[in-house]
Amino acid sequence: DKNLENAEEAAEQFRLIQAAYDVLSDPQERAWYDNHREALLKGGADGEYQDDSLDLLCYFTVSCYSGYGDDEKGFFAVYQQVFEKLAKEEMEYMTQEDTEEFPMFGYSQSDYDTVVHPFYAYWQSFCTRKNFAWKEEYDTRQASNRWEKRAMEKENKKTREKARKERNELIRQLVSFIRKRDKRVQAHRKLVEEQNAEKTRKAQKFQRQQKLKQAKLAEQYKEQSWITMSELEKELREMEAQYEKEFGDGSGGEEELEEQEIKGIEEKLNDETKEAEFVDGLYCPACDKFLKTEKTMKNHEKSKKHREMVALLRQQLEEEEEKFPVSLDDSNGKNTKEEEEETEDVPRQKYFK
Repeated sequence: DKNLENAEEAAEQFRLIQAAYDVLSDPQERAWYDNHREALLKGGADGEYQDDSLDLLCYFTVSCYSGYGDDEKGFFAVYQQVFEKLAKEEMEYMTQEDTEEFPMFGYSQSDYDTVVHPFYAYWQSFCTRKNFAWKEEYDTRQASNRWEKRAMEKENKKTREKARKERNELIRQLVSFIRKRDKRVQAHRKLVEEQNAEKTRKAQKFQRQQKLKQAKLAEQYKEQSWITMSELEKELREMEAQYEKEFGDGSGGEEELEEQEIKGIEEKLNDETKEAEFVDGLYCPACDKFLKTEKTMKNHEKSKKHREMVALLRQQLEEEEEKFPVSLDDSNGKNTKEEEEETEDVPRQKYFK
């Protein structure tokens, strides 16, 4: 109503404003436009996104720079500009709450600890903040139902994640390419190797000194022990000499010791012969068996087999006595009594069994 001279254009702008109000009033429509903001701004209403991201493939070659100086075409100046552009692109997708800073590449004289190391530590694990909504294949607003919409969102999410992963890998590979050729990194690596070599050399020198010290201590210890042994031998000789003066030359004592040793050996042999005779006396005539000790002899006499053999022997003797009557001695009488007692025990054991 205020642009009467250009009413058609004013009416078109009014329709656009009205359409924008309708979209922002719907929460779903507003969320979709927020996710596709960059694509809409750079692609327009048709949705054809014009990707103006920095092309990194041309920086994977040594021909993109000349020399390792700080001039315009030098190594450090070229890659300093590259990462400044990358940081600027990422800042467009950052919110006001994000306070993260992007470490810069620096120049040839930059300090390693304050500039070079933080730069590589950050960019080697870089993750972009771009959502890559322009890579989506499906427009969820055109879904006929919620199941179809969910399927579209799932496929769109896979596409976005794939594009984000490719971008992250590309930037990390570029960082690795640069790091291999960075003279500052090479100089620092050389310095570290020299320091490690110096530490190793000092450690080896210290070990050699310790070994020499231990060897000297061992030699001193051996020498002292030898001195002490010689002193002990000298003292022993003096004591022997004094003993000989007081009690003679000591030959008689040696003879007495020899006699005592001979007597001890003879007594031992006599004991052994007595034991052998005693062992020979442990004989069982009924079983025709030699026994070693009295304990085993007693156990044998209590055994069932021994009693059966005694009864059998007694039976044989009685039969022989009937055929050839012979007068028995008292000792034999005693033996027969014992055998009778033993035979009387046999049926009793069988009865109890």
